[in-house]
Amino acid sequence: MTDEKAYAYKVTAAGRVNIIGEHIDYCGGKVFPAALSLKNTVYVRPNGTNNINLSWTTLPDKVSLDTENLLRYKSLKYGNYQAGSALMWRRAGKKIVGCDMLQDCTVPFGSGLSSSAAIEVSTIAALAAVAGEEIDPVEIALLAQKAEREFAGVNCGIMDQYASACGKSGNAMLLDCKTLKCEYVPVKLGGYSLVIINCNKPHNLVESRYNERRAETDAGLEALKDIAGITCLADLTLKQFDRCASLLHNKIRYRVKHVVEECERVKLAQNAMAAGDMVTLGRLLNESHTSLRYLYEVTGKELDALAAAAQGHPACAGSRMTGGGFGGCTISIVRTEAVEDFKKYVLARYEKDTGYKATCYEAEISDGITVQKL
Repeated sequence: MTDEKAYAYKVTAAGRVNIIGEHIDYCGGKVFPAALSLKNTVYVRPNGTNNINLSWTTLPDKVSLDTENLLRYKSLKYGNYQAGSALMWRRAGKKIVGCDMLQDCTVPFGSGLSSSAAIEVSTIAALAAVAGEEIDPVEIALLAQKAEREFAGVNCGIMDQYASACGKSGNAMLLDCKTLKCEYVPVKLGGYSLVIINCNKPHNLVESRYNERRAETDAGLEALKDIAGITCLADLTLKQFDRCASLLHNKIRYRVKHVVEECERVKLAQNAMAAGDMVTLGRLLNESHTSLRYLYEVTGKELDALAAAAQGHPACAGSRMTGGGFGGCTISIVRTEAVEDFKKYVLARYEKDTGYKATCYEAEISDGITVQKL
């Protein structure tokens, strides 16, 4: 047990699940994530030095970061995300107070549920709290994104950090990644539940083809921006894509087609959620997974096997991979009364098909940043 009284603040930031709108945040699209009750919690107190002393509830490691030399910690196995977050906070002109941080993460690493964003956002919020700086969730999200891109080397969009910082209990977020305009949408699933299952194939977005996909969509935008009069791929309509598709090489054409059609699916999903039409929402999830598998090529045999197992259960309205891909989780919409049977069926079929044991997570839709004075 953590002795909370030994610290000054308890700060949390959320992991997230993306209901639909995958790999379009960095293309300026609208996405539909929700913050989860799986969190990174930081217990923090000032220590009167120039160092940030890190420890973890789940690791024996202890790391001390010199706040004057944060760039030197890029290659740390543990502590690099915290170092990058502190560096971006400092570069933004904010005050850094030497402090002790105990980190407790319940977001599974490599799960596609944004443990990295939860760590970055909560670390920056903890630095703000202990220094008496204003907690601005959107500003923190943008600085956390910079840490991910410039320090960790993942050329990500804003969705993960924004959802982690700005989530609202009981609500999904319809986030326009081009403008950062966010509409909170109550999650009303009627007689259905969201079920998150991890395929338990480890993945690392830096080593995966995530950045390669980002480069491919950038190439697609470069080829079409003048012809179509667009500033981001998400502005490309289905009609414009049909007219311009022949100008793109095969692989780039597939990537752009996914982006354009996924943006359309997000609009339809918003309408389905508002109408309580889980059958339509489930169908859109299935279509999204198919597109991510064949057009965007970011799933892999484990995620495909997990989604197929879920889609094969009669109580499942739809299932797809969520997150960056190449491993991680699926999200499924399942009739509530059949959830336990669904889990047993999917876990057994998945293990039979792949040899891996999958893991189900119990998670509620939760708030983003929380700060409690202890």
